[in-house]
Amino acid sequence: MKLVSHRGYLALLGALFGALWLALALEPRYREDWALENALVAVLVLAIAASHRRFLLSRVSYTLIFLFLCVHEVGAHYTYSEVPYDAWFQALTGRSLNAAMGWERNHFDRFAHFLYGLLLAYPLREFFLRVADVRGFWGYFLPLEFTIATSALYELLEWSAAVLLGGELGAAYLGTQGDVWDAQRDMALASAGALIAMLVTALINAYLQHDFARELQQSLRVKARTPLGEDEIARLRRTKRLLG
Repeated sequence: MKLVSHRGYLALLGALFGALWLALALEPRYREDWALENALVAVLVLAIAASHRRFLLSRVSYTLIFLFLCVHEVGAHYTYSEVPYDAWFQALTGRSLNAAMGWERNHFDRFAHFLYGLLLAYPLREFFLRVADVRGFWGYFLPLEFTIATSALYELLEWSAAVLLGGELGAAYLGTQGDVWDAQRDMALASAGALIAMLVTALINAYLQHDFARELQQSLRVKARTPLGEDEIARLRRTKRLLG
């Protein structure tokens, strides 16, 4: 069976996402919150569209990004704190998921933060491997670290936006639902998702890659024995004087 080309596959996912985006853009619960939630989506979609000719990702990476954006658009349509997933679950099973799990709040935002790490860590790994040329341990650590850093940055931006906007819009965008540890829990879930993704990736590579252990070991070896800092500054100054 012949696979669809990478660009053809990207175009297919783009069309599907466009259809979903249009459907969920109609009458969102809070239009201003929807617009804020879609600002970063627009940046990401434009970046993918602008870079796909020179930097084409794998079908796996595009699929994972697509799935996360779909979940995010559902959250943007209803606002994360009001996505009626429990009503959907009751319609399918006749039982309340929140009651079964002992939850007292809407946990769709927690689910999305977990998926942020779980689904986007692999595309980040592909970026680091192909652009930064990282290998071994660093090919698993850097996507995890980037996820943690961007999760913290997003929580800071979310807090800043909520303070500036104030009122119901600020509260809807922040979506803490009265949990003083909301930001920390969100970051922890994103980190856990990325950790799971990288552990699964490492296990698959350990099974398929014959030099997995050697690459891991070599990635942790010291590559340059000359100290940096003041030593590097002195070396650069000497080089500059010689080159005149």
